[in-house]
Amino acid sequence: MKNLFKVIAVAALFIFGAQNAQAQSLSTTQDDRPEVVAKTKTSNLNDALQLTGDQQRAVFRAFTANEVSMRKSVSGKDMNNAEVKVKKTELDKTLNDAMKKTLTAEQYTKYLAMQKQ
Repeated sequence: MKNLFKVIAVAALFIFGAQNAQAQSLSTTQDDRPEVVAKTKTSNLNDALQLTGDQQRAVFRAFTANEVSMRKSVSGKDMNNAEVKVKKTELDKTLNDAMKKTLTAEQYTKYLAMQKQ
C-alpha cells in the first residue's frame, strides 16, 4: 500500500512538473510575436520622441505591419539574393513613408538619426 502511494505521488509530481515546464516554454515564445516586437519599438520611439497617442497608434500599426511582412518575405532567406534585397528595400521604404506621414518633421529627423546608429 505504501509503495502504491509513493508511485502515485511521484507520478503526480512528474505531471505537474511537465505542465509547469510547458507553460514556461509558451511564455518565452510570446516575446517573439510581431505585436510584442512592435510594442517594444514603439515604446523606445515614444521615449525618444515623446509621441502623442495618435502617433503611438500609427507607429505601432506601421511597426506591426513591417514586422509581419519582413517575417513573410525576408526572414530566413539569403540576404545576398537580389529579390530578397529588393523586397527588404521596399519594406523599409514603406515603413519610412509611414513614419514620415505620422511624425512631425523634427521627430522624423530624429527617427532617421536613430536608424543610422
